[in-house]
Amino acid sequence: MNSLALINEFLGQPPNASAHGYQIDHILEFCHWFMGALFVGWSTFFIFVLIRFRKRRQPAADHVGVRSPISTHLEFSVVMIEAVLLLGFAIPLWAKRVNQFPPGKEALVVHVVAQQFSFNYHLAGPDGQFGRRDALLVTNSNPLGLDPNDPAGKDDIVTTGELHVPVNRPVIAELSSKDVIHDYFVPAMRIAGDAIPGSLIPIWFTPLKTGTYEVICAQLCGLGHYGMKGTLVVDTPQDYQAWLKERAELSGGAQGAAPSPAPGGPQQPQPQQSKQPAPAASPSPGG
Repeated sequence: MNSLALINEFLGQPPNASAHGYQIDHILEFCHWFMGALFVGWSTFFIFVLIRFRKRRQPAADHVGVRSPISTHLEFSVVMIEAVLLLGFAIPLWAKRVNQFPPGKEALVVHVVAQQFSFNYHLAGPDGQFGRRDALLVTNSNPLGLDPNDPAGKDDIVTTGELHVPVNRPVIAELSSKDVIHDYFVPAMRIAGDAIPGSLIPIWFTPLKTGTYEVICAQLCGLGHYGMKGTLVVDTPQDYQAWLKERAELSGGAQGAAPSPAPGGPQQPQPQQSKQPAPAASPSPGG
């Protein structure tokens, strides 16, 4: 595999860090070598034709065409190989990715909400339930519009730009968008998916190696598309729990939980509490 993978590395593909990535790498390796063989073969044939049928050697044009069946057999072989790749490998692998999700109790479920030009992450707290979100409650300090009156959202964690996940545990990322179509792409995890407004599109992967990996938007989404990048940090279970604890302490005030101002510290919750009643009161006149 290492010798075959040289072509992937030559083309700039980062090392794989996910459980399913090796299957994708094998398909990419074969496709790259197959396309390389086609390029060399057709280029050689093209040069041969230029020399063989040059005007000096054959001044009178022959309009009958090729009489040998070799070209037909070659074209049929290429079509068969492509069909085997598509029907025998690509479609079954795709079907496995979209139909065989890990059980919810085993996996870490994360809501990924894209916006121009960053990725927001919403994780459920210790209660395992996601708090209600409302677009009317979105502010600079509450980018996902978490409802401060929903008990399920009191312990939720919201981050922007950086997501931590534990190693060797399946991660289900449910993608959505606040504005235009984005694409959540983690090259090292060999996973990508469109984030579409009004839709919830799940993708999943299992990280195998601890480290820091780049997250990019693979869909042209506006003038700032070039800078829409993020970070995926794969931690050991101990480091992940430490990160959760740190984020829980910080998000106690950052998400405007009025009944629990203490965890956020004496300075952080005060400005949040002063801002939360304004968006909370806005739905009531309309309701």
